[in-house]
Amino acid sequence: MTRAVLAGAAIAAIAAGIVAGIVAGIVAGIVAGACGDPRGPTTIRLWALGREGEVVGALVREFERDHPGIRVEVQQLPFMSAHEKLLTAFVGDATPDLAQLGNTWVPELAALGALAPLDDWITASSIVDGADYFSGIWDSNEVDGARYGVPWYVDTRLVFYRKDLFAAAGIASWPVSWSAWRDTMRAVKASITASGGSGFAILLPLDEYEQLLTLALSSDEPVVRDHGRYGNFRSAGFRGALAFYLETFVEGLAPMATQVQVPNPWNELARGYFASFFHGPWSIGEFKRRLPPAQQALWETAPVPGPAGPGASIAGGSSLVVFRASAHPHEAWQLIEYLSRPAVQRQFYDLTGDLPPRRSTWNDARLTGDDHIRAFRDQLERMRRVPPVPEWERIATEMRFMSERAARQVSASTTPAQLAAIIDAAVSELDARVDQMLEKRRWMLARRGAP
Repeated sequence: MTRAVLAGAAIAAIAAGIVAGIVAGIVAGIVAGACGDPRGPTTIRLWALGREGEVVGALVREFERDHPGIRVEVQQLPFMSAHEKLLTAFVGDATPDLAQLGNTWVPELAALGALAPLDDWITASSIVDGADYFSGIWDSNEVDGARYGVPWYVDTRLVFYRKDLFAAAGIASWPVSWSAWRDTMRAVKASITASGGSGFAILLPLDEYEQLLTLALSSDEPVVRDHGRYGNFRSAGFRGALAFYLETFVEGLAPMATQVQVPNPWNELARGYFASFFHGPWSIGEFKRRLPPAQQALWETAPVPGPAGPGASIAGGSSLVVFRASAHPHEAWQLIEYLSRPAVQRQFYDLTGDLPPRRSTWNDARLTGDDHIRAFRDQLERMRRVPPVPEWERIATEMRFMSERAARQVSASTTPAQLAAIIDAAVSELDARVDQMLEKRRWMLARRGAP
């Protein structure tokens, strides 16, 4: 074989090797892009809000030890700016792999196409069991027949009250119906007045909508109707809730006050400015931190009464979602499964005080043995979701404006006929405003042929 032939063969071999190396590199790149870089772990990004964002890192480190091929990068968002940041991230194609979302935000981001449906993963999961979750909070993640989130923790509202003031009024047991509740508040107010005090039976801040919504959720009639196409505030259910709400102001059972005027309700309850108020589970910790030991025995919690029996409350809290644009949805789902384990949820409760959304997680003496939390366990079985429409935040704002305006129109001299007229005007205007908000939704549903 000549030197020229040998040289040509060597060149061909080198070229073949180069081509093979390029092909191998391309294949390796494809594999690395699909399965994660074999030289290091896959990194997923989690956005968490407020206090949860501060403490979730401790749980994430345990997850990483159990999943050595995954690393989690946690970014904490302030609650006040989180909604805007999430929408901005979606528009800018910069969403994380998964995030904590307030339950009322899920329908909005699902409608935008930002979230990945989780139904197939949930069906295949041996950890996430829908039957184990309180139904109100589980249902809050379903939008148009698909499920977009898994509850991480649950908030609901019930009544905190002064046991001694109720006992002084001769109240031996907590009321379960609105009529009994009204009689109880009248007795408490009369007792306070007779003892020379100037306090009230209950606090219903005028610049909050949650108290009125809680009352309305006990009705069998939804606040929006026809699959979220129209407002339903003129229904008998909402009118009854609004009447009960306004009557507390007419009778002087509640002060005409806003959150700004009562920024510290825990101390004001202890001081006796009012004998009861609506709040969530975070207030348990506030009472334990703010009140001296001598006053710790004064307060108690109780479920919300309803029109004719035990009432419902708001299914609030946060859920974990996977973004549709995530490059690592499988790994993101693995983290959701881990954070959904009952044992991990108990750790999360120890870190935050957030109530677990699963019934099995409540089989723990730290939860069942606390008298203040026991009423929440009862209320969690009677929660209802807010309407699953993207416009809900705007609807809630209108409800707040309407209820405050109506409350400021009543006084001790308001007659039943005048009260009825105020209610008629309020619900008619609210329906008109909400119907206008939902006009685009009606158009879109009609185009899709939705029921």
